[in-house]
Amino acid sequence: MSDSQDVERVVDEIADRVRRRIQAARAGRDEPCVAKAPTEASRGPAPALRAEPAPASRAEPSSAECAPECTGCANFDACATVSAVKSGVARLAPDRIRTSADIAPFIDHTLLKPEATREDVIKLAEEARKHGFATVCVNSSFVGTAARVLAGSKVVPIAVVGFPLGAALPSAKAFEAREAIRCGAREIDMVINIGALKAKDYALVLTDIQKVVEASRPHPVKVILETSQLSTEEKIAACTLSKAAGAAFVKTSTGFSSGGATAEDVALMRKVVGDDVGVKASGGIRSTEDAMKMIQAGANRIGASASVAIISGQKSNSKY
Repeated sequence: MSDSQDVERVVDEIADRVRRRIQAARAGRDEPCVAKAPTEASRGPAPALRAEPAPASRAEPSSAECAPECTGCANFDACATVSAVKSGVARLAPDRIRTSADIAPFIDHTLLKPEATREDVIKLAEEARKHGFATVCVNSSFVGTAARVLAGSKVVPIAVVGFPLGAALPSAKAFEAREAIRCGAREIDMVINIGALKAKDYALVLTDIQKVVEASRPHPVKVILETSQLSTEEKIAACTLSKAAGAAFVKTSTGFSSGGATAEDVALMRKVVGDDVGVKASGGIRSTEDAMKMIQAGANRIGASASVAIISGQKSNSKY
């Protein structure tokens, strides 16, 4: 069996465990179903993880936009995919990048330090406008400032939610997301509930992400996994749950933990989510070489505070 087939088998097995555990939670049981896992010969198409059961008959996908409250309509999967593609989740071909400056449209120019000031955020936003970065990523208290500086440009303001620990209540994360969007955010980067993921409380993890996705709609949500804290199985489960909950991207790291993005993690995340969900590499990316490694592994968005150094062919000493 090839390495690729082996990874696919592991992904399928873990995704199946996630489904069974969520089904058990819905049935009011503490432990997941212990039904025998299907063999390769008997395995059919994997049922999608959803907050509600899918309708008995699905309508043909339409080109209409989803309503803000859309979570279980017959076109939800199609609408979510269209929305994700609009958000830039399509795979990025490395051969499109001929110079370091070509990376700029795929960078989330980031400032999340607790000591950041309003003047720092204004400078960040002005740099993003000047260099043509994809977005500016800031704490929610500063997203209004960033949005005002970016008004009239193509650069998108991002706010982080539940940052950096991810341990807030789902309702608190949803409230923060709504307030950030009201203040001008057009993308949300939320931190997954790491403790619930490690406890295999997949129903809570799924609900946590769904609450933020619903509060943020129609704007895309990225789910920060904090990969340095997770086992391979946990990374796969986190990606599976994020995709099921309607996230537009999965993201490696906050930049505030013990490790950042690695090419191996990016490749695994891409393998799990496929091509209709984006992969953002963040944490420790400080040079053009670092960014290209992530892009070649499957990332189509780069989160960095060293953005100017990256597109200038230099290397930064920045910690994020």
